[in-house]
Amino acid sequence: MTRSKRIYVLDTNVLMHDPTALFRFEEHDVFLPMTVLEELDAAKKGTSEVSRNARQVSRFINELIEAHGDASIEAGVPLARPGGIVLRSTAAAAGRLHFQIRAVDPERAFGSVVPDNRILASVLALIEDRPDEDVVLVSKDINMRIKASIAGIDAEDYENDRALDDLSLLYTGADALPDDFWQRHGDALRSWTEKGRTYYEVRRGEDEDWYPSQFLYLPGDDATELRVAEVDGDRAVLQIVDDFRNTQHAVWGVLARNREQNFALNALMDPGIDFVTLLGTAGTGKTLLALAAGLAQTLDAQRYREIIMTRATVSVGEDIGFLPGTEEEKMTPWMGALTDNLEVLTHNQEGGTWGRQATNDLLASRIKIRAMNFMRGRTFLNRYLIIDEAQNLTSKQMKTLITRAGPGTKIVCLGNLEQIDTPYLTETTSGLTYVVDRFKHWPHSAHITLRRGERSRLADFASEML
Repeated sequence: MTRSKRIYVLDTNVLMHDPTALFRFEEHDVFLPMTVLEELDAAKKGTSEVSRNARQVSRFINELIEAHGDASIEAGVPLARPGGIVLRSTAAAAGRLHFQIRAVDPERAFGSVVPDNRILASVLALIEDRPDEDVVLVSKDINMRIKASIAGIDAEDYENDRALDDLSLLYTGADALPDDFWQRHGDALRSWTEKGRTYYEVRRGEDEDWYPSQFLYLPGDDATELRVAEVDGDRAVLQIVDDFRNTQHAVWGVLARNREQNFALNALMDPGIDFVTLLGTAGTGKTLLALAAGLAQTLDAQRYREIIMTRATVSVGEDIGFLPGTEEEKMTPWMGALTDNLEVLTHNQEGGTWGRQATNDLLASRIKIRAMNFMRGRTFLNRYLIIDEAQNLTSKQMKTLITRAGPGTKIVCLGNLEQIDTPYLTETTSGLTYVVDRFKHWPHSAHITLRRGERSRLADFASEML
């Protein structure tokens, strides 16, 4: 059964969120009301991500019109991608781009002449002009979709940027093994020791769909904990992980308090892993573990030249206005998590107040705070880069940051998908969800979802009950 051809009317926020949305509707047509073009024009000035996206959409539309100048605007411009745009896992756009070419009474929708009502009025006029075709309004604005439904217009959210259909499908990075795991693989099991590490080679079963650098464990608190070192067809090499709960393996004075924290420290301390993502609710130890591992490898092992910390500057409440000082001083109020965790890491330093002050001065010289706004075009060599509050980034912003990595750089992304403050981002469209899903097949990346809070009994109870 073939799908009937539709006309998708795009709201401005869809194009500002994803400039390539024009080409994401395969064989269907796309319609742009004049109000959308006016709002794009009003938003094009500035250096924000929204302004850049607005300019990119305008360039796409201009290239389409120039490339198909012989086609009538009234008949629709073919949506052939200009400049060889390649969109991942999307069929070629074969529809046409239509524009609103005649004035429409803006009060026919809800009376008040506001941009949303003008868009709704143009959609109602389009439905009258094309009674035999399905017209669907696509908007990221839930209130716009509610108004469209009241006006009798089919409305949908823009879902092409979804990394997953449901958050429960997100890769957790760790999986339990069955109780009879060793008995099941006893016949084909091969083990050896190399450079002080123990390895096992097993033949994977049908239900053992493991990813590289995935962590595995047998049930029970003191059971074996493993990491998938290599996956090759039906063959897998498993490596016994280090136990960072033991005081002999303390990382800058920090010990793992549970299994997931132990897995996280194994990933953070492994020089063969270039990209680590840590998910977890408040108090699970994401920032503390990332900082402790960074300090141990920067100051002790000297694997990295310095630690760079950045985060999306999205306020929880009202903005406090402009901040004085240099880039680092302006970022200081956003870096309370860094300050709090440094206090924990330097609390046990010997030498009293003077010793702690000397340690803090040393750390300040090796930990740099950088604003995300100025990352474009930079390259970080031999740096340990921590991206905090990564759940507030879009997939495009995440790509911009990760591609800053030069040789010898490790990137650690921290975030809590239950605390997204960026408009139009959800748990399934967050850039953090996107990279967790896309990097799970790469052997030089690792992901762990931290589950147990270790901050305090008050924080644990609040996180669970509120």
